[in-house]
Amino acid sequence: MTSTEAPRGEAATTHRPPVVPRSGSARPAAPRIPVQKRRPAQIPVAVYAEDVILQTGVVQQLRQRPEVELLSEDEAGRAEVSLLVVDALTEAVAENLRRLRLATSGRIGLVVGQFEAGGLQTIVECGVAAVLRRSEADQDRLVHLVTALANGEGVMPGDLLGELLDRIGMLQRTMLDGRGLTLSTLTARETEMLRLVAEGFDTSEIAAKTSYSERTVKNVLHEIITRLRLRNRAHAVGYAMRRGLI
Repeated sequence: MTSTEAPRGEAATTHRPPVVPRSGSARPAAPRIPVQKRRPAQIPVAVYAEDVILQTGVVQQLRQRPEVELLSEDEAGRAEVSLLVVDALTEAVAENLRRLRLATSGRIGLVVGQFEAGGLQTIVECGVAAVLRRSEADQDRLVHLVTALANGEGVMPGDLLGELLDRIGMLQRTMLDGRGLTLSTLTARETEMLRLVAEGFDTSEIAAKTSYSERTVKNVLHEIITRLRLRNRAHAVGYAMRRGLI
């Protein structure tokens, strides 16, 4: 047996010297590890409602969106956003909002069917940071509401936002004049609308003259009557004229 022959029963093995890269040659590239894209963090949301039908409608819309993590009743304590879905803002609903405010550290949104202008103070006192009317509560608006709340923002329908700004302006004026808060103070918008009522214009005519919707005109006049504890529009006009407000 020569030195080049393998022993019987053993496989012949060819030994090759290791390949040494030449000076200046590139090293073999390291294997590429695929990078997994991180999914954006979902917003934990708890949905409450007066009945199953109202709750199911909102839940079904939010369930289809990847931005939202819908929580079960047992998980509701870790919600960043809590949504209450109701037909109208009643005293019972206001009480539920107060309890919800105490029970959660997240922010509260209200999806409501009917909302009277006089309820703005109630929802602010109950810690509601965003309001959406159910007639406008499609999937995109619901997600916008949830995202805004999670980002520390507020959402209000245009007419409610206008009323809120009026209230802030009124509060500013009454504080600056040193007389304290008074129920007899009217905002510029309220004064204008009462003056038009006094001149005999109806709701549609006032809306056309002031460039507000008829619903806003009704809400503003209802707020005046409610806040000043009056009976109707005529009573409000007489009250304002006697005090020199219009």
